[in-house]
Amino acid sequence: MPATAKPEIGIVLQSATDPGGEAKAFEDLGYDFVTVGEHVSFNVPASNSFISLAVAAGATSRIKLMNTIALVPLYPPALLAKLGAALDVASGGRFHLGVGVGGEIPAEFAACGVPVKERGARTNEALEIIHRLWSETNVSFSGRFNQFEGVTIAPAPLSKPRPPIWVSGRKDAAWKRTARFADGWLPYMYTPEMLASSLEGIAGYRSEFSDTPVAGGLFIWGCVHEDRDTARQMAIDSLSRTYAQDFSRLVDKYAFAGTPNDVVEQLGAFVDAGAGTIIVSFACPGSSIDAARQLFAEQVLPALRS
Repeated sequence: MPATAKPEIGIVLQSATDPGGEAKAFEDLGYDFVTVGEHVSFNVPASNSFISLAVAAGATSRIKLMNTIALVPLYPPALLAKLGAALDVASGGRFHLGVGVGGEIPAEFAACGVPVKERGARTNEALEIIHRLWSETNVSFSGRFNQFEGVTIAPAPLSKPRPPIWVSGRKDAAWKRTARFADGWLPYMYTPEMLASSLEGIAGYRSEFSDTPVAGGLFIWGCVHEDRDTARQMAIDSLSRTYAQDFSRLVDKYAFAGTPNDVVEQLGAFVDAGAGTIIVSFACPGSSIDAARQLFAEQVLPALRS
């Protein structure tokens, strides 16, 4: 990696019962972000990102907080703006909003009364509303899905001009959403080549909306272990269970797996491709996950930042 490449590294909270204790441990280990995913209904138990991040905020003082990701179309936009503003205030300005459209679990959309086919359009409209509610007062809006008058979010977010917004996704529609609304791009299931190409594409769209470039990021699953084969098999087993499909042919393409040196090389390729922020989610069995996090913090973090 170039000598100047010092990415920020985040880690996903995986405890629904003690997110505060887990977040404090990650802060002590030196991670830059703590993040949380969410689902209403999923293949495995899942938290709500705002609840877990609020608990994490109260247990920490430095580490940044991010949804990875909030299922934006399932929320009324004004409520989502209020939740984000309240979390930013309560955390002392540490909140970053991670945005996704979801859709892989149609049942949770049906349960929330939101048509899956509308998820992209609803997310775009929500982001337009959130931008305004986080930076203006007495906001009125008339759109396809939302109409309101004279709404002010108070207290306003501490982060100025507003909390950073990261858009997740994989396809061109997400690139355009990032260019229009976001500060950062956080794709998943990507290769370094895909990341570099997507950042180039987003830059082309961005010129229509802003002179400020979009920050490059990455969300990636994986496992680190002193034994390469053990790490790889742990990642395959965990991801196959989580996503209800066989990951034996996907793990080498879309995840990190191996010894600390292997992982430094694998993640370094993404840094070289433009990832200034990397969020890792450990795909390891419960009995091994603490050791993997510790090993990553002791040997991978320093090498990536050197």
